[in-house]
Order: sequence, then C-alpha cells, then structure tokens
Amino acid sequence: MTVLVRDLRPDARADLDGFVRVRHRALPFMLFTPESVAHDIAHAHPDAHLRRLVAEEDGEVIGTAQVGIAHDSPEPGQGYVNVYVDPERTRRGAGGLLVRAAEEHLAARGARRLLAWVLDEPGNLAFAERHGYRAARSAHFLRLDLAHATLPPLPDPPPGVELRKGSDFADDPRPLFRLDAETTADEPSDLDTEFTDYEAWLDETWRHPLFSPELTSVALVDGRPAAFSAARTDGGQRYGTVMTGTARAFRGRGLAKLAKNASLHRARAAGFTEAFTGNDAGNGPMIAINTWFGYRVCVTEVRHVRELG
Repeated sequence: MTVLVRDLRPDARADLDGFVRVRHRALPFMLFTPESVAHDIAHAHPDAHLRRLVAEEDGEVIGTAQVGIAHDSPEPGQGYVNVYVDPERTRRGAGGLLVRAAEEHLAARGARRLLAWVLDEPGNLAFAERHGYRAARSAHFLRLDLAHATLPPLPDPPPGVELRKGSDFADDPRPLFRLDAETTADEPSDLDTEFTDYEAWLDETWRHPLFSPELTSVALVDGRPAAFSAARTDGGQRYGTVMTGTARAFRGRGLAKLAKNASLHRARAAGFTEAFTGNDAGNGPMIAINTWFGYRVCVTEVRHVRELG
C-alpha cells in the first residue's frame, strides 16, 4: 500500500481523531485531544508557520508531524520537527516522508537549525542519525499513580504566603503571564524562549482547552505571585503539570513545591488518577521535587539537532 503525506484537515474529525490516536500510541505520557489539536492550529502565531502533517495509508492516519518555527526564541532561524509514527505501523516509510516534508517547509521559511525530540530507543535514535540529526540534551517524562500515591500532607503556608487557584486570576491573568515568562526564560533548554506577546500567551496557554485554571496553583508572597504550578487535563482521568516554577527573587523557599502539592491534592480530590509531567535532564531541582512527590521516569526523549546549509 502507498503512504502519502499531507496537511491535517482541522475541520475533519477523522483527521483529528487519527492524529490523537497516533500520538497516544507513540507518546502516551502527553495529553492530547482532538479539540486541543484543532485549537493549536487555529491559534498558532503567524510567525510560527505551524503545520500539522499526517502520513496516511489506505485512508488511515499512521504517522504525524508537528512542524514550525520557534518564533518566541531570541535566536532566529530555529525550527522544530517532531515526528511520531504508530508503533504498530512502522517500516512503511511514513517517518521518512514526514521528515522530508517538514524539512522542506522549514527550509523555505528560513530555518537554519532544526530540533527534533526522539524517543531514547535504538530504532528511533538510528532513524534520527540516518537523517542527519545529532543527539543533544535529554528530557524525561514522569508519571505518578495519583489514585494510590501517598501525597505529602499539605501544610499551612508560611507567614506572608497565600495559596490561590489560577481561576482567581480570571479577570486579569497578566500577573501569571509575567511569572510564566520569567520562569520559562530560566528553564534549562537548548532552545531559549521569551514570552513577550501577552495576547499570544492568552490564546496558546490561558485559553487552551486542556488548561485547568481550577487545578493550577499560585503561591503569593505579600500579594505578589511568586511561584506556580500550571495544570492541564484531558477531560478524562489524566492530569499533567506543564510548568512549575518560582520567580527569581523568591527561589529557595520551597514555594514551587508548595504550589505543586496543592495542585496535586486538588487533582486527586477531583477524581484524576494519573499525573504526568516532564523535566529537562539537567533540571536537578525540579527532578528532585517530582521524585519527592513519588513521580518516576517512564520514558526519556533525546533532543536531536540538524544544521541546514
């Protein structure tokens, strides 16, 4: 049978379902829904040149690619291409076709350096090497059995510290935008990120269909947001923290741990049974916090890089 690559049709439910199905099979530690995929496409920043590609065989989606320009990086020309193929439908050429289409798209839009996440498994690593990508830094996906874990008790906040929900900022989430921007800028990565566009952040983060303001926790110090743990859910029983951090002036006081603990307790009380998160392998402080909560590494990805031209 012939495999063909094309753009995902965001108005076609079968395409959205197929994209999510492949991602769940290849990467079951991240949260995706058809609604979230459609939202990402509809609200992508124009400078991102975002494309969602699918590889199709006999009318069935068997592979996916998320492709774009890292427009929020201070260094221009950074592109990303993340390819995932249904583990039961490999060796049909879908991955190679997706990579070729992605690279052509990015090169035409000025990308000079391509970054790709690759599962730390022999076949995936060999595939990346064959296509000219070299291994760089690693990151872990971690899982917590939230239904059966013994969470640390939730202590009273220290003097001057108050715990709030993200939903308490519904009328004006700009303080959370500033906190997210500062902590993201300091996160270990081989791709620097700067959040400067508040309206884009509202679309891509605050209004995202997976984002849960109710389960997001914020620690305030003397009324100022100092640390937070941002939560997402998939509408079922899976919960994830996508960013946990502390503003520079308040680090070393355990505020991120306090915020995340509050979020985990509320998530379990709401009926969520699995908790997921991700950490750069070099982010020792956050890995220590997650280990303290009982998270365990379930898979590792290796960032690969290819220089163009």
